Amino acid sequence: MKEYRLTAWPELAPPFHRTAYRRMLSDMSHRFVSLLQLAETSGLKRHEVRSFVEMLESRDVLMERESRTPDSQFWSLRPLGGWIRRAIASVPHDR
Repeated sequence: MKEYRLTAWPELAPPFHRTAYRRMLSDMSHRFVSLLQLAETSGLKRHEVRSFVEMLESRDVLMERESRTPDSQFWSLRPLGGWIRRAIASVPHDR
């Protein structure tokens, strides 16, 4: 999942004069946010958020990075997987 951050405040065309779009710009000016986060905070539909982000990308006013937050509900089980791998790899020696 990608996250976006604003590098410069753009002039918005009339279709983007709504408060929801300005709220997204404000969020992106402070931190990296995902499309899902933008949709939740703005109240817009995902396709509206996606088209807005694409418009910003076309103007080269966005930085993009891969999300650092886990996108899987099983991320918290990762330490357990490491323990299991070590337990299986270390076979007890016969005495």
